[in-house]
Amino acid sequence: MDTIYALASASGKAGVAIVRISGPDAHSALTYFGARIPKMREGVVRKLVDSQKVLLDESLVLCFAAGKSFTGEDTTELHLHGSQAIIRAVLKSLSDFEGFRLAEPGEFTRRALENGCLDLAQVEGLADLIDAETEMQRRQALKVLSGALGAKAEEWRRKLIRSAALLEATIDFADEDVPIDVTPEVLELINGVQEELKAESAGSHISERIREGFEVAIVGPPNAGKSTLLNALAGRDAAITSEFAGTTRDVIEVRMDLEGLAVTILDTAGLRETEDFVEGIGIERAIERANSADLRVLLSVDKSGYPGLIQHPDDILISGKADLSGNGGVSGKTGQGVSSLVHQISRILSERAQGAVTATHERHRIAIEHGIGALESARAEVLQGSERAEFAAEELRSVVRRLDAIVGRVDVEHLLDEIFSSFCLGK
Repeated sequence: MDTIYALASASGKAGVAIVRISGPDAHSALTYFGARIPKMREGVVRKLVDSQKVLLDESLVLCFAAGKSFTGEDTTELHLHGSQAIIRAVLKSLSDFEGFRLAEPGEFTRRALENGCLDLAQVEGLADLIDAETEMQRRQALKVLSGALGAKAEEWRRKLIRSAALLEATIDFADEDVPIDVTPEVLELINGVQEELKAESAGSHISERIREGFEVAIVGPPNAGKSTLLNALAGRDAAITSEFAGTTRDVIEVRMDLEGLAVTILDTAGLRETEDFVEGIGIERAIERANSADLRVLLSVDKSGYPGLIQHPDDILISGKADLSGNGGVSGKTGQGVSSLVHQISRILSERAQGAVTATHERHRIAIEHGIGALESARAEVLQGSERAEFAAEELRSVVRRLDAIVGRVDVEHLLDEIFSSFCLGK
């Protein structure tokens, strides 16, 4: 196996740059640099020289033994001065060492997975943590990275294997009098796991929205002040505003952090009947995006309706252009009511976020929903009596395989390249 290396900190000039080395010769790299190998997990300062004995840098060095490192392999970290010239020189020297090569994107994490240091759900949690923009995303990613989903999957697995074992015992002793009817315990285990899976499936949508961001659409007739309100929320001129109806033709998006939640605000075309072909397309897109959004701010200046829009109980109905009407509401021009509106949006979305679970990706949800269906089939087989025990046990084994895929035990090779392609070289 090759020894791999990469810059593990952000590229560019910085106070400190970290180069990570992992593999069978990770510790020997220091001797190639003319430095002594320190005690494991003890930070020391070492002078690093190239093959011509020219000083490269004076670095803080940390070594980790196999089984006690991120990758599960021997690992060395070089904490260099963050000069790009130093980084280039050190990486160039490493490339000259026999058996060393630059790591591929996500290869350190992939080795951690292959060496049993992380399960696949934790790998995804790590990727989400790196991408986290808001406090809620950070908390959710850390929870998954800590192994919370893997722990749940392991408990489900244990209960289902117990259920299958009980059923298989009735098969093995079919010709004998088995004194205990296993049906009640099997059904109790199946029902318990199924209820937990249903709860996880129901909350997975919210978890995905926390990870990807909620969408809030500003909807209303032309000249209701939608674009001006978007600009006020964004704190910049994100959308063109004018007194002419139909100025906004396409959906304009602004990404924001609202009280720890990632939220994309959508400014949509004014809803009205029109014979203008291009404006008509904009209105169709506005209705489509507004209907799929997590929340809608319904802005109005009169009693105009919202043709084509599917309204929901949580939708916020508020008057626009309050600076002109004087009847309360919100005004993007003067800022009236904007803070109150932001707080209302944040409160509604925060309440929804309370339903988040540890299943945060679509593949988790799909595996769980397939598991729920297979458990229903298993229950039906159990209820038909002992002559169907073999079929029920096979259904339970299929559920175990589905849930094992969540943490990467089986059937995930085709996913790995896609997952790790999102990682940087040093991760």
